[in-house]
Amino acid sequence: MRNVLILGAAGRDFHNFNVVFRDNPDFRVVAFTATQIPDIAGRCYPPALAGSLYPQGIPIIEERDLESAIKSRQVDSAVFSYSDVSHQTLMHLASRCVAAGVDFWLLGTAHTQVKSRLPVISVCAVRTGCGKSPVSRLVARELHRHGWKPVVIRHPMPYGDLVEQAVQRFATMNDLDRYSCTIEEREEYEPHLEQGTVVFAGVDYEEILRVAEKEADIILWDGGNNDTCFYAPDFEIVVVDPLRPGHEVSYFPGEVNLRRAHVVVINKVNTARAENVAIVERNTLLNNPHAAVVHMRCEVSVADAELVRGKRVLVVEDGPTLTHGEMSYGAGVVAAKRFGASEMVDPRPYAVGSILQTFAKYPHLSNLLPAMGYSNAQRRELEETIQRTPCDLVLIATPINLGKILSISKPMTRVSYEVVETSKPLLSDLLDRFLQRQANVRLGHEVVTR
Repeated sequence: MRNVLILGAAGRDFHNFNVVFRDNPDFRVVAFTATQIPDIAGRCYPPALAGSLYPQGIPIIEERDLESAIKSRQVDSAVFSYSDVSHQTLMHLASRCVAAGVDFWLLGTAHTQVKSRLPVISVCAVRTGCGKSPVSRLVARELHRHGWKPVVIRHPMPYGDLVEQAVQRFATMNDLDRYSCTIEEREEYEPHLEQGTVVFAGVDYEEILRVAEKEADIILWDGGNNDTCFYAPDFEIVVVDPLRPGHEVSYFPGEVNLRRAHVVVINKVNTARAENVAIVERNTLLNNPHAAVVHMRCEVSVADAELVRGKRVLVVEDGPTLTHGEMSYGAGVVAAKRFGASEMVDPRPYAVGSILQTFAKYPHLSNLLPAMGYSNAQRRELEETIQRTPCDLVLIATPINLGKILSISKPMTRVSYEVVETSKPLLSDLLDRFLQRQANVRLGHEVVTR
């Protein structure tokens, strides 16, 4: 029996454990590590999910304690199990593990992707903040338009009670409250619910799939944090970002997604420099010459443009895009400039608690506020930071309306962003062909069955 330490961030790590290690007597998982997401370390992967081999559950510890954990827990192998890290960061972790005397493992898709009895479309990305979510919504609309009944299964964000979150189904906005969703969860689920698409998420993704299969005829995997799909996909769409040219071949597992894609969507071509679009396109051709390449614009709009003109605005952006996604701005900054704001107020002098700590951890951020809300306490600190920052208008560029879940007394308006196809082949046309093939397969199966 080999002692295994799983390096994670409350998502991929749990999935890898569930499908590879949970009932495997050849291994003993001694701990998970945690990074990227606050308030995960110090908890326990519960016995109800860990299985009969782990009656006490499995502890979750800080990644910074890696070397001491390897020694004290007599680790034989460290299994890297999270995403959106540079190749350099990944190899630094590998070097720490190897220097401490243990093997460093990456698990392949053959061992970690669960097979569905239904067709699976995956939408993934090479980095956080590429604009994958509006592409996912476009795909969901196309599926509905063609008469399919999709369910979206979203990449995990299990920040609460893991047992209660094992299998979550979201069909209405009330379900977001029922599961006490964080801001980050609401940002991903709410737009799909507004389109009438049921969303599943949670911790145990094989069980989630089996439940979802009972009410759908096609699965749409909505990936997150540039992770690979948890299911074996039949049609892989991957979004790349020309505002960060080169990242598509220098981040893990984003490069894996690029190399596996059936379709590569180059998003934001309307705001990126032409030479950077060319770099991304060239890297795609070199690493995946068989993929279809689709160009899309990311169109930014505001609910009331006149409210922005000439105002001092506090721009509130999507948190993960700015933090581990490493972007220095998002759609809110684009909107503030486009619609004539006189100033983007710097919220750093007014930040409190964990929001202040976020600015300290990510010094590249200024003149905008990342919408961090991984806990109720952090949500209150976000709310207080907004209230303390002097401005004429709060420009909310998160995928959800923060005004509905935060108490904000200042004038506010929302920024929206959707993708628009700009070149042939169109993603919608490629989807049409795939869906027609699947319909023919389904029809043939029905004929054989009869």
